[in-house]
Amino acid sequence: MNQPRSASFPVVVKWIRGVVKDRFSLHEDKADDDEIECRIREGVELRGATPWILIFAIFVASVGLNVNSTAVIIGAMLISPLMGPIMGAGLGAAVFDYELVKRSLTNLGIATLISLLVSALYFSITPLQQTQSELLARASPTIWDVLIALFGGLAGIVGVTRKERSNVIPGVAIATALMPPVCTAGFGLATGQWHFLFGALYLYAINCVFISLATVIGIRVLRLKRHGFADAKAEKRVKITLISAALLTALPSGILALDLVRQEVFKSNAQAFIHREFNFGTAKVVDVQIDPAKRIIDLSIVGEPIKSDVLKNIEAKLGDSQLEGAQIVLHQAGDNKIDVTALKSSLLSDLLKESQETVKRRDEQVQSLKGELAAHNALSAQAADVAKEIRQLYPEVNMLTLASGITISASGEQQKSVLTLISTDATLPPNSKKKISDWLKVRLKSDEISVQFEVKRAPEPIRKK
Repeated sequence: MNQPRSASFPVVVKWIRGVVKDRFSLHEDKADDDEIECRIREGVELRGATPWILIFAIFVASVGLNVNSTAVIIGAMLISPLMGPIMGAGLGAAVFDYELVKRSLTNLGIATLISLLVSALYFSITPLQQTQSELLARASPTIWDVLIALFGGLAGIVGVTRKERSNVIPGVAIATALMPPVCTAGFGLATGQWHFLFGALYLYAINCVFISLATVIGIRVLRLKRHGFADAKAEKRVKITLISAALLTALPSGILALDLVRQEVFKSNAQAFIHREFNFGTAKVVDVQIDPAKRIIDLSIVGEPIKSDVLKNIEAKLGDSQLEGAQIVLHQAGDNKIDVTALKSSLLSDLLKESQETVKRRDEQVQSLKGELAAHNALSAQAADVAKEIRQLYPEVNMLTLASGITISASGEQQKSVLTLISTDATLPPNSKKKISDWLKVRLKSDEISVQFEVKRAPEPIRKK
């Protein structure tokens, strides 16, 4: 009994494998191996116009970071030639062309040095010394940056191995963001802020290592021909080197990511705790400063002061919200330590929020009224034409009244409708009434029409004597 089912299982598996192979095959539109190598090798060299393009791209990226312009930074990423040597190193490792690996790493080192010096030169002479958010974003890499570099690199090697050129490589350049980290490192070098220098260089190293690793994986999957003879020991040595480099690069980012998650969890728990425990009718929290590293929750409160015994009861509940060891620092009215600037900022923020909500509600009301007015005007514009047409079709109609209305059902559901009153000289038969009603629905393009009929003779014109 079970034999047909067991016999059909391999057929289903074979069919699924065929569908997957047909949909996800990387060999279908793959370029020739020689063409793929030629494309990647062309990007490795750092001669002629390429160094100048790199220098100009560094200046553009540095200006973008300095003025906090994301669009400018993206433009610099698109013209950057840094991707070439990185993918070249991956290709060399995959096909055992150690000369290509050496040349790629040499050119990458020179390009990195040029980038550091040019960006440091810019940041040492610019009058804008404020640390922008775009700079801060490159100083603390995490495991998510590893994933971006790895998957971006995989997308890049798939794109570069296709017969037709695509926009994948520019997209990878934007996603992995090679230029901003090295420029941020130049900012740290120029200003003596070493955490920017080392943090950004670490992010740059993550991008380089994992884009190269992704290139190796892609080349191995596509089975490009190897250049040099590699015995089992040499191949094992390359694998160990690649895995070690990846692990050594990714491990610190994983630790930083774990710390970032812990900080975000602490902030989230602290915000929920404040919202729940400091909800007084006689006092209001106007400023919150949360320091996850020191586990300090700093609050500024206006209104009736909170008594010490009440505060102790609140602090006793910290453990219930996974805030063990946290410290609450409370600034109240009459406390000289209260941050007046923060208080003003919070009050202005609340006022602005309320004003924005009021404006939003009024805008919604205005839009609703505009819609109703437009519908009324449209109906008014049609009324005269409809009256003429209905008299031509049904001469017994002497008066037509149209009005917008709302129909309310027994359940309270409301629906817009057109109220129509038709006056005739004599009582119309039912079939004529139905024809008129159907015609009105088609003419007014609405099924929600309420038609009423009445017998009302048209007034006779006054005759002049």
